[in-house]
Amino acid sequence: MPEQLPLPLPVRTARGREDCFVSASNASAVAQLEAPEGWGLSRLCLVGAEGAGKSHLTGIWATERDAVTLHAGDLPEADLFDLATAPAIALEDTDALVVAAETPLFHLINLCQERRCPLLMTSVAPPARWSVALPDLASRLAATPVALLAPPDDALLQAVTVKLFTDRQLLVGPEVVSFLVTRSERSLAALRAHVARSDQAALSRKRASTRRLVAEVLDNPAP
Repeated sequence: MPEQLPLPLPVRTARGREDCFVSASNASAVAQLEAPEGWGLSRLCLVGAEGAGKSHLTGIWATERDAVTLHAGDLPEADLFDLATAPAIALEDTDALVVAAETPLFHLINLCQERRCPLLMTSVAPPARWSVALPDLASRLAATPVALLAPPDDALLQAVTVKLFTDRQLLVGPEVVSFLVTRSERSLAALRAHVARSDQAALSRKRASTRRLVAEVLDNPAP
């Protein structure tokens, strides 16, 4: 493949259904998200490590169901009764709860269950392990079904790596993708950081994003 000289192009992150790569590591979670009628209690928690793809999957789910999306930290200021009239609700980073959000979350869970409004929460840890002081909320969380995003497999890592370069409007050869997946920490967050640094290095050195350049980036971690 001829070298593609880097240009300072904007990053256009694709987050549509067609950009959702399903592999053995996330197939079960995707299937659960696509069948909210089987959740029970009208709620589900999508659990996965940082950068595992929770926001991408939640965005697709919210778009397809016309859901209201908000961060758990915004709950104290939210109108819960108005929220529960939405077709669905997506509550991100729910395990980052502050004490002031525990009572609103408890009431929101009850309202969603009463009104059969699907409530999708996201977190790094399962709800039963969240640190909450309100006993009634703790019992609701312990009963919440979980969709687990397993550590990404090679198929998902490679597909995401291609997407990350494509988002930056860069075409790279398969040898670059394979090398980066093999050498990188096996997480989507790590791949995202490596691709960003490789892009920056290519721009600053006016070189293409080749296997050699990617190797140089990996051998010289950011301070």
